[in-house]
Amino acid sequence: MPYFDLVFDIPGNQSFTYRDVEKPGAAGKTAAVRAEAGKRAMVPFGNREALGYITGTREKPPPGIDEGAVKAIRRVVDAEKVFDEEDMALAEWMAAYYLCGKGQALAAMIPSGRRAASFLSLPGEEEIRTGPLELSDEQKSALDTITKSISPSLPLPGEEAAADGPPSLPLPPMLYLYGITGSGKTEVFLRSAEYALDMGKSVIYLVPEISLTHQTARAMGKRFGNLAATLHSGMSAGTRFSEWMRIRRGEVRIVAGPRSAVFAPVRNLGLIIMDEEHDGSYKSGNTPRYHARQAAIRRCSASGAALVMGSATPSAEAWKLMNEGTIKRLELSRRLSGGSLPEIKSAGLEQTDGCLTSELKEEMRITAAMGRQTILFLNRRGFAYFYRCPSCGFELSCKHCSVSLTWHKEKNRAICHYCGYSEEPPRACPRCGSLEAGFRGFGTEMIEEETRRTFPGLRIRRADADSTAKKGSLEETLEMFRAGQVDVLLGTQMVAKGLNFPGVRLVGVVLADTGLYLPDFRAAERTFSLIVQVAGRAGRYFPDGKVIVQTLRSGDPIITRSCSLDVEGFFAAELAQRKALRFPPYARLIRFTVRSRDPQRADKAIERVAFLSAPLLPPGADMLGPAECPIGLIAGNYRRQLILRGLSMGALHSAAGTILARYDKGRDSRVYLEVDVDPVGLL
Repeated sequence: MPYFDLVFDIPGNQSFTYRDVEKPGAAGKTAAVRAEAGKRAMVPFGNREALGYITGTREKPPPGIDEGAVKAIRRVVDAEKVFDEEDMALAEWMAAYYLCGKGQALAAMIPSGRRAASFLSLPGEEEIRTGPLELSDEQKSALDTITKSISPSLPLPGEEAAADGPPSLPLPPMLYLYGITGSGKTEVFLRSAEYALDMGKSVIYLVPEISLTHQTARAMGKRFGNLAATLHSGMSAGTRFSEWMRIRRGEVRIVAGPRSAVFAPVRNLGLIIMDEEHDGSYKSGNTPRYHARQAAIRRCSASGAALVMGSATPSAEAWKLMNEGTIKRLELSRRLSGGSLPEIKSAGLEQTDGCLTSELKEEMRITAAMGRQTILFLNRRGFAYFYRCPSCGFELSCKHCSVSLTWHKEKNRAICHYCGYSEEPPRACPRCGSLEAGFRGFGTEMIEEETRRTFPGLRIRRADADSTAKKGSLEETLEMFRAGQVDVLLGTQMVAKGLNFPGVRLVGVVLADTGLYLPDFRAAERTFSLIVQVAGRAGRYFPDGKVIVQTLRSGDPIITRSCSLDVEGFFAAELAQRKALRFPPYARLIRFTVRSRDPQRADKAIERVAFLSAPLLPPGADMLGPAECPIGLIAGNYRRQLILRGLSMGALHSAAGTILARYDKGRDSRVYLEVDVDPVGLL
């Protein structure tokens, strides 16, 4: 009787051995689905039944384990293999690099669905013109360079990527399409994909948001038909799994989607495209905390494929590597389709009564009179975001998190955006009874209310997590705006990135300072990118685009450089500061975060991590902390952190692995420890 090794979605890299599926009684038949490596199975695990991943077979149990003690697989889930040796190798790399379990890595890679579902064809009725039929000279040059990197040969020799986890592989060809918004990057991406398909290769096309997946899917559906598919979390589990199996069978050769699409099981991978490379959503917020860029580099290294990234606002890491020549920069310097860079002005909010300055209101009137469209951007939903009493200083905070409650006027509830706790807004100060207490600040609901009051004749739609909660509602709103059925689109960052609306003349950044002074070393980079990206929605097809950037800090150099679209100047200053302070990309970080419902247990656990870390730090490395996280309480859990910082990842990573192994030996079961390799945020 064969035996099988399984891993589970749990920490640690231990595998567990099970014997073959038990046959039913004499009257029954043998199991129709055969157990084999690459399939999933339901098995007894402790006192419950769990889904496991079959990673190998063996003729007898491991040494020291009696045959009679080996439990049987209860049911094989899959008729066909859902992962192969290449997937397993990628999962092993993820487990090694991101310090998680192999089963956790496989669980992140493979959709959870267990049944087939009907295939939803990509929409292709309407062609989205992302660029002219005739490429510009810059586009032709970029395309020529990219296509030369796509070949059946092995990866180009390069620096050994030791930091990407064992085993080490040479770096693949890496290129960066750096161009202003509206310069035709998407057209170059699509033509590069066409070339790869003509070479018999497969393509993965990554985008940062589901909202962008719809736009990319439309363009791909028009060009590639049934050869193309999308994978994203907005799909049902069954549909996602059905698409996964179509891809594995080779029926699909180009896949588009956000972060997790990097794991799509395409055959003969030749090209990975990573649009809006700078975007923070490419980093997973759950274990394994992988970054799609790192996973893409690994897949390209293993497959001999090329990686092409692109953005108008590259990440600091990519900018540094371009300057050093590790990534080849391909520049697009002018807008196509009749557009030009918009005129950008800052407007001070200090003396403004309400959310919209007189400058922004006047430009909205002009835009409406021209029959053109406006986008209003504010990266804060709700109506007002903090409650304060001027008499006694009372502030209304979440009972379970160390954050303010946000008033949602439509629901008449004060809601926590971290844990979902809500309560009725107080009529007077709960501490002193003052009637002067109330909510301050403004969110997208307040912007919508003021815009409707100021411009009663305009058609207005809001796009944020509240207004687009219903499935398909975001896509419907964006389609209406693209078709000219909406005059003013206002919303959060889902309207700021990558979307291409021909009728937009005006963009208003309602408050540019929202995330500028968060206690995070990437705050300036995020603020700069958001302003430049949302400004890029204006004037893409006409040379009269306008952008009004409202701010409470008009003289701040980050706001000034954003308004002048000075990417070079911003990164020169930002990288100089990062280098002086020893933060990425001039250092590497590994963050340990503990959380517990008992603050004393959390304190004790993080102090133990620090005690274990101190003697293991490699030369030149140091520790930041232990300390309370900037957001010290979320959902009733007290959070503490310790950050390891070093000049290179190799020795730092080895130390972190040893720290985790020693910590586990005396682990407090009421404290949860998570590790984040290369964190993109420290809140």
